[in-house]
Amino acid sequence: MTAAPSPSCDRVVELTTDQLRARLPEALRIYVTAMGYPPVTAQQRAPMWSAHMLRAGWRCIGAFNEDDELTGIGYGYLGAPGQWWHEQVRRGLQDTGGDPDAWLEDYFELTELHVHPSAQGAGLGEEILRRLLDGAPGDKVLLSTPEGPTRAWKLYQRVGFEDVLRNYSFTGDPRPFAVLGRPLPLNA
Repeated sequence: MTAAPSPSCDRVVELTTDQLRARLPEALRIYVTAMGYPPVTAQQRAPMWSAHMLRAGWRCIGAFNEDDELTGIGYGYLGAPGQWWHEQVRRGLQDTGGDPDAWLEDYFELTELHVHPSAQGAGLGEEILRRLLDGAPGDKVLLSTPEGPTRAWKLYQRVGFEDVLRNYSFTGDPRPFAVLGRPLPLNA
């Protein structure tokens, strides 16, 4: 059962690559605002997000308010060797004595999940997460999130994600991150 849309959300729908491309500047503004990154980060990330849309198993969910403005975004795809995030996590697991093969086989990488701060706290992130993972390919899902007691962290714990790698520093971001994972389907 999915949570009802928040009062600041009129609809939550699956987006095609063309639909996300048309809304990419809007989606990236939500990303930089929610993550606290400088606005210039959106320009740096646009080519990466566009390249992600071409990956196997890519799917995207968008949330819109009554004015048809994007208020939340989530997407992911099948993780695979050679992808930047996959290789970073593999290295982190190897460095800490973890078993990369236990997690990095047949997984859906939840790459981005962001809700504009003005729409947070009413279940919208969970609705996007559940819709994104409903029918997602792979037998497990992995994600990374900044360490700390955030709303995102609490959401992932609430829906059963477990620690895979903690206090990891990804190249290009000085903050410590946690890599979390769980089996799919979400409601199993």
